[in-house]
This record gives sequence, C-alpha cells and structure tokens, in this order.
Amino acid sequence: MAVANTLFQPCLGVVLAGGKSSRMGQDKASLQREKQDMLSYSMSLLKAAGSSQVLVSGGEQGIDDLVANLGPLGGIQSIIKQFKPQALLILPVDLPLMTSVELARLKQVGELSHQACYFTDNYLPLYLPVNAFVEQFFQQLLTKPHSQLKSKTSFSHEQISADKAASKRNLTGPSVRSLLAQIPHKVVTPKNSKCLFNTNTPEQWQQAQHLLSLQRKSHV
Repeated sequence: MAVANTLFQPCLGVVLAGGKSSRMGQDKASLQREKQDMLSYSMSLLKAAGSSQVLVSGGEQGIDDLVANLGPLGGIQSIIKQFKPQALLILPVDLPLMTSVELARLKQVGELSHQACYFTDNYLPLYLPVNAFVEQFFQQLLTKPHSQLKSKTSFSHEQISADKAASKRNLTGPSVRSLLAQIPHKVVTPKNSKCLFNTNTPEQWQQAQHLLSLQRKSHV
C-alpha cells in the first residue's frame, strides 16, 4: 500500500500486532482461525467495519514504533505521527470472536459523538478521533523524562492489578487507560460479550476454537 494513499484517512484501521506472544508460545498473528490467520482476519474486520484503509502496528510485517517501550500506546502514537488520520479504529490481533458488526457500532457511536469509544471494561478495541485532546496527551507524554515514564508505568501496573476484579481484560497496560482518562469518551456495551474473549495462552485459544465451533453449529 502506498504511503501517500494512506495519509489523512477519515478512519484508519489499525491492527495491534506488536505483542511478544510469550504466553502463547507462538506469534498470535499467525494463529489459524477457520483457514485464515488472525492478522488477516483482524484486517478484514476493520475493513468491513468501515475503515478507509487498514495498517498493522508491530509484528514482522507491521509499522515499527517511533518510541520504544510504550506498549500499544507506542503503536498508536507512531501511526498518528506518520499517517495523520482524522480517526483510528484500533483492534488487537488476539480477538478471534470479534465481529465487524460490533466494530462498526463502536465506530458509529464514536463518530456521532465525536469522542473516543470503547467497550465496557475493555480499553481495546478503541475508536479514537485524533483531536486536540489526543495531540496534547502525546505531546505531554513524550516530553517527560524516560525515568518518569518508567515510574508511571510501574505504578499503573499496580493499579491495574488492584482493578482485576472489576476488569475483564487488562491487556492494554496503563498507557491506553491513561490516555482515555484525559480525553472525552463513551463506553458501549457489546451486543455479544463473547466477542471480547481474548487469547493469550494455548488453553484460551482452544477455548475460542470451541466457541467458534458452537457458533457454526448454531447457524446450520
């Protein structure tokens, strides 16, 4: 895809594929979901949900972070800096039960409200309008000394551990949560909560395959 054709998109889809996949034991992006790898599946969801173009952040084929060690936030910042989109629709690569219908709804609510939008108890997937609030957050974040960033990250991990009982999914780390705490946002309840089932381990992947099998049988 030519870079020029990806600049200034109204809603740029982003697959976050830069995780280490250490608990899975293999690259999560290459896991096969019904004869399609998870990276391709995730890209197809974003396109079907209305993204004008789709990019991959991290991984072997994706765009490298401009600033290291920021987790998902590093990928988001790099995409905004290089491609200057009006908005992002961001999807982690480890959601095999996610649907384009749920993502399209997230995008619609965000566009109508002109606010960031995410599902209940899950900071990702995320619809993120690139506005003055977002630009200010990144400017402040990136001008802090590295030692302050590291200290803040360590403290926020402790906060997230304390919140585990209230949060179904804590994969995004402190960065995305700290971003959302400083910008206007809306929270949407998914039609089907199973769409947010994430796969970090082989056992979770097998469970997802079982759920997919049940879905296929229910549609026969």
